[in-house]
Order: sequence, then C-alpha cells, then structure tokens
Amino acid sequence: MALFERPPLETLASAKDRWTPIYLEHGRLEVDDSSVKWIGANGLLCRLPIATISALILGPGTTVTHAAMKACSESNTPVCWTGEESLRFYAFGLAPNHTNDMPRIHAEAWADKRRRTQIARAMFRIRFPEIDMEGKSIKEMRGMEGLRVRTLYSQLGLQYGVTWKGRNYDRTNWDTSDGINKALSSANASLYALCAAVVCSLGYLPSLGFVHDAGTLPFVYDMADLYKHLTSIPAAFLAVRQDQNDDGELVRKLLKERVEEERIMQRMPKDLAALFETAEAAPAQAGDRPVSALP
Repeated sequence: MALFERPPLETLASAKDRWTPIYLEHGRLEVDDSSVKWIGANGLLCRLPIATISALILGPGTTVTHAAMKACSESNTPVCWTGEESLRFYAFGLAPNHTNDMPRIHAEAWADKRRRTQIARAMFRIRFPEIDMEGKSIKEMRGMEGLRVRTLYSQLGLQYGVTWKGRNYDRTNWDTSDGINKALSSANASLYALCAAVVCSLGYLPSLGFVHDAGTLPFVYDMADLYKHLTSIPAAFLAVRQDQNDDGELVRKLLKERVEEERIMQRMPKDLAALFETAEAAPAQAGDRPVSALP
C-alpha cells in the first residue's frame, strides 16, 4: 500500500492561495506515515503540508527520496535546487498542471514577433505607466529599466544607510562581493524560485521569455523583474542595515515578509493572465496595490 495517497485534483490549492516557499538545507526529505517529512541534520523533524506550499527550495546537503519527489509531483508542488544560502538558482522540477492551455497560449504568443513585442511592452508599461511604450524597441526599454533600477539602488542605499558602489560581483569568487551584493543575489535567487513555482504551476513556459532570452529560465526572470522593486531589492538593503554579516537567513525572512505584504502570490496569476489577455484575468481585489508602485 502506498504511503502517500495522491490528493484529488479538486482539493489542491491554486498557486495564488499557497504558502510562500520553504527553504531547506542539510537534511533529508522523505515520506513516512502518509506525509512528507523533513529530518534535519540537527535532529529537527518537521512534517510538511506539501499540497499547500508554493515550492520547496533545497539547498546544499539535502537528500531526497524518490517517494518524496513523487509526492511533490502529485501535489503539484515544484521543487527548486539552489546553492549555499540560496545564493544561486540551479534548477527546478516541473510540476504537472493538468492542462496544456497555457503552454499553447504562451508558445503561440512567443512565436508571433508582433505579439512577443506587445507582451514585452506590456511588461515595461507596468513599470512605466506614465510613458507611452508604443514604438520603443526592446533595447530602448531595457535601457530605461537599467536606469530605473540603478536609481532605485542609490535611493535605497541613502534611505537605509548602506554603502552602494554598484551591482558588482564575481561568480567564481563569491567571498569578494560586499554585503549588499550578496544580499541582493540571495534575495533574487529566492524570488526566482517563487516565480518559477507560480509560472510552472499555472502551465506557462519558463524557457520562453519576452524580454530575457538567455539561459533556461528567461520567462521566470521576466516575471521576477516585475516584483524586485517591491520585494527582493528592499529586503536586501534592509537586511544589510540590520546585520552586515547576515548569512542569508535574515534576507530570506525579510523577503518572505515583503512577498506577503505585497500579496505577490495573489497578484502574479492575475498579472500573468492580463499579460496574455486570457479569460483567467481577474479584477484586483480591495487592498491590492498596483505592481508599478514603488516602496
């Protein structure tokens, strides 16, 4: 008899109603007594409500059993693999979405150059609602975005009293990076995991981006860029202000708080539906702030 019974499809929580991701490192993920449980190297034992988690983020020193991965798949819960302290995003496990509607819509839009440009402009319009994006090239809009983000870095550096010398780090020698660059990379990696969880759970294609085009997750990066100014960037500056020697735990905690405060899990499915002009698009709920609002 199977230890973990596959939950009925109608009982699974949708992406917008799931909890934020859980980060785990140095331990074992397995199935026992009809549940998925985590056994930490420090002796901690924790049973996980796998069907209500948006994603599991697995750091170094993690062992997973075949049964645990199967349970995650049957619960439509993506699993992401990251580097130490979640500083790097390596890979994710694709979750079944039970329909091919979204992959077809996504692929058709990406294959049509006109639609591809329209969706890219819609993404930039979210960030620049006061500017007419018609006629602007992707290169021009990328330049506008780069200036906006650099300005935001400088503003938050002054606001939080954090020395900002620019976004600069060496992937081959992480220890040479300063505290704020490490915090930004750590927070962004976790935000990518969250976006990958929602994108995959809803059936969109992470490999087909409209602004980004390199690597295996360009659409995940497209979506993450819509929320960085609300989540990962302010979380990183606040973490460094509170603890310049943070090992990543504080910035992840602050990122989680920002994600919950900004209702990112509730908003991302709506924003995706609006970008692709699908029937799933829903009006904003009371209390939702527009994505373009700066902190």
